[in-house]
Amino acid sequence: MSSNQNDSFDIEAHEKTFHGFIKAVEWGVGIIIAILIFLAIFNS
Repeated sequence: MSSNQNDSFDIEAHEKTFHGFIKAVEWGVGIIIAILIFLAIFNS
């Protein structure tokens, strides 16, 4: 088993990366929804 070393894990960097990932997912979903609405309106 691995030893528990709390000082080797940077939680702030982890949280910053996680929040960046969530923001990118939100933008991606928003863009996909906008494309689907555009296609539905103009019947492409």
